[in-house]
Amino acid sequence: MEILGIVVLILLSYVVWRLRNRPKKLGRRWLAEALNQETTGGAILLVAAIAAMIIANTSLSDTYFTIRDTYIGFDALHLNLTIGKWAADGLLAIFFFVAGMELKHELTVGTLSNPRRAAVPIAAALGGMIVPATIFVGFNFSNPTALNGWAIPMATDIAFALAVLAVAGSKLPVAVRAFLLTLAVVDDLGAILVIALFYTLSLNTLALLASVAAIALFGVLHYKGYARWWNALPLALFAWTMMHASGVHATVAGLALGLLIPISRNEDKPSVYSERYEKTWHPISAGFAVPLFAFFAAGVNISEVGIDNLDLNLGLGITLGLLLGKPLGIFGGAWIATRLSRAELNPDIRWRDVQAIGLLGGIGFTVSLLITELAFRDSLSQLAEGKLAVFAASVIAAILASILLVSRGKSILND
Repeated sequence: MEILGIVVLILLSYVVWRLRNRPKKLGRRWLAEALNQETTGGAILLVAAIAAMIIANTSLSDTYFTIRDTYIGFDALHLNLTIGKWAADGLLAIFFFVAGMELKHELTVGTLSNPRRAAVPIAAALGGMIVPATIFVGFNFSNPTALNGWAIPMATDIAFALAVLAVAGSKLPVAVRAFLLTLAVVDDLGAILVIALFYTLSLNTLALLASVAAIALFGVLHYKGYARWWNALPLALFAWTMMHASGVHATVAGLALGLLIPISRNEDKPSVYSERYEKTWHPISAGFAVPLFAFFAAGVNISEVGIDNLDLNLGLGITLGLLLGKPLGIFGGAWIATRLSRAELNPDIRWRDVQAIGLLGGIGFTVSLLITELAFRDSLSQLAEGKLAVFAASVIAAILASILLVSRGKSILND
């Protein structure tokens, strides 16, 4: 399996090298541009999740779980992981790398660069993390095992949420998308911090320092203009490997690397790195990394959640945390920020729009599934129930948000 791991790594490096610039052929250019659209990425993500749920409950389930649990890797580097773990630890690092670049953009030239405007979505994001977690804890306070999942309803799936907004909220002002994007990237940052602080089982300090040093060198190369694919990619892989070896979830490295990509304050002259990486890594994230993670994470054999093992409070804590806690926390956080400080809501956004954004925040999916796997890695029944609750709540939140967004769009047209 070590040989297979080496072959996969070489092939991945070659693919990245081939995609490092904007695709030149018409077909590849169309594909890359399509995958840069939130609607396409969200659709692929949903199809992958539904396919996994169907396959995991048919005669193909044994094949599905055998593939997911097959080990591939390098024993010498302590990276002999199952394919499912490679998807969660490796591919999601790409997703968080893209999220890190988006957060850096928001901090540099986006809504987060204006403190008064940034305060509202930041407060909304904080409220959208605190209230759902509180609801979950309220339901599961007396169950220490279930309590491990307190962070599950805190997360918002940026790809899925933006896809729903793009389809159902196309008539809404651009400011609404900016608000949701800002909220989602802050939410992702919060989720990564929670994973690093509360879901790290052990810590290898030397490996962590090696990862931090590699991340710092990665940033220096980019800010000095010396970064090339042949030095940046190996450095990023080394940073990821050492982060994984440290015991901290390896996706933290992806976010840190993304935050160190230079962003130009002059939008007429964008940073060559940010522009190139966005065109390269966003399609890979949206069309490959996140859907493949969803495919291996969402597959749950419903028979594993037997009636005798069903924990009603666990399911309710996740479901109500996402469907009720997210809208209340996001709306409440934004409202408190505008009332108790000098922060102001963008004039193009109505409070009705914030309600819809709150429901979109209830689409936890990708990161919620990741936290579910970390929280219940030792309990198959709780893991299965947690995934089903995340899936159901995310779909319901998407439907309710779509209804509200379409209604809002019609009212705009009638004004």
